[in-house]
Amino acid sequence: MSYEVVVVGGGVGGLTAAALLAARGFKVCLLERQSEVGGCIATIEHSGHRFEPTHGLYSGWESGGIYECLFSALRTTGPRVHPQSTGYVVRLPDGIEIPRTTQIDDFETHLSSAFAECAAAAIDFYRGLANFTERKTESESNIAAHLSRCSPRFQRFVDVQLQTLAQCSSDECSYELAASALAPQRQFWSIEGGAQTLVDTLAKLFMQSGGTLRLNSTTLRFAYGLNEDPIGVDLISGEQVIATRAIISNLTIWDTYGKLIGPARTPRHVSSRLKDLRAWGAYQMFVTMNESVASALPLRPILALTDWQENQPYNPEQAQLVFSAASVAAKDTAEALPAAVVSAYTNAEDWFSFHEDHAAHEERDQAMLERVWSRMHRAIPELGGEIELIETETPQTYYEATRRRFGMIGRITPAFGLSREKGFAVPYPNVFLVGDTVSEGLGLESVIQSAWNVANEIAPILIGNRP
Repeated sequence: MSYEVVVVGGGVGGLTAAALLAARGFKVCLLERQSEVGGCIATIEHSGHRFEPTHGLYSGWESGGIYECLFSALRTTGPRVHPQSTGYVVRLPDGIEIPRTTQIDDFETHLSSAFAECAAAAIDFYRGLANFTERKTESESNIAAHLSRCSPRFQRFVDVQLQTLAQCSSDECSYELAASALAPQRQFWSIEGGAQTLVDTLAKLFMQSGGTLRLNSTTLRFAYGLNEDPIGVDLISGEQVIATRAIISNLTIWDTYGKLIGPARTPRHVSSRLKDLRAWGAYQMFVTMNESVASALPLRPILALTDWQENQPYNPEQAQLVFSAASVAAKDTAEALPAAVVSAYTNAEDWFSFHEDHAAHEERDQAMLERVWSRMHRAIPELGGEIELIETETPQTYYEATRRRFGMIGRITPAFGLSREKGFAVPYPNVFLVGDTVSEGLGLESVIQSAWNVANEIAPILIGNRP
């Protein structure tokens, strides 16, 4: 089969690029190895319960934001969303809670109360983020330098947020990235039905525009022509799918080069850098609780700092977790118990060994479960005994489902840009990358933005040359 554009991977980045290009009249085929689209944000079902694996922290839905641009281009309205005056709640080891509210006066009052030892410095820090304008010297400076007047307690308050929102600590984070993540005016939204609604909407629009969605279609590698440029992709079934105009990869940066392009065709400097790049793994517990417990919890995700880690570098694997009940997909029946997802960071590569069998993985899973379960109850004592574990997800099981390298998720750490101008230029002019490992912003919004940019880069070239 032959198409103008072939998209490999049905995550939200691939779906967005495919939907935009199909809406602009191009013949597009999207190939997804799984039986459904959505990738790492797709709703997960266990034992009759539905869980959303994200934290439910969505931005970019404001007027003039990327989603308004996206759905305007697709000539439709997007999912129903609601602004949240409190995006999330940070809970410290001493039990103090700081709601992250867009009401600036209220937020500063909470800061003053929680961090009396450095109240003025803490408020000045956030005011600096709110008034940030990109200047080269300030943008590239480390955020830790701007925390020198603040107490260690406040620095850890910043760390738990940066790790959750940007997958890096204050020791690694630039001032520009911190301003994007923590600026108090940043608005968070809830999506009715969760992120799965966005996925389903994009898939439906793609097919309504004439796009071809092929599920259970595993891409093996790029197919190369006589001039050694990619002409399409080879599927594991033996079929070859031709792309006459462009190929878009929604795989990770590692898998795009390692699997699609191939090690022999990957430039040496790119191969060297890829070996040094890492992203965090996630350990998740899917739980249910009774209505009385659910009603006693904050309505927004809890970012729990479980250990101050004094006089040592911040290690999120041992110091934090996110309890998110608000991001869970709607219950199927009135009798269904409220559900939640508890997420902790873990070193993804530690879960993989050629010498480990299934029993070894189960043992590691059980040990991690006991540690996270204990930390969860210390941080959120109101859970009591009225919470039940349904299932866990590890980097290894996540890899088995998604085939992402080592089951890694989210941004590459330490966070830095991966654009064509910064050392990861794809060696072929008709190949483009979208997704969380190549986007330069934060969260789902940045993945959509990367797909928007790619679609706009392809479309003007193609529109002017259409036969």
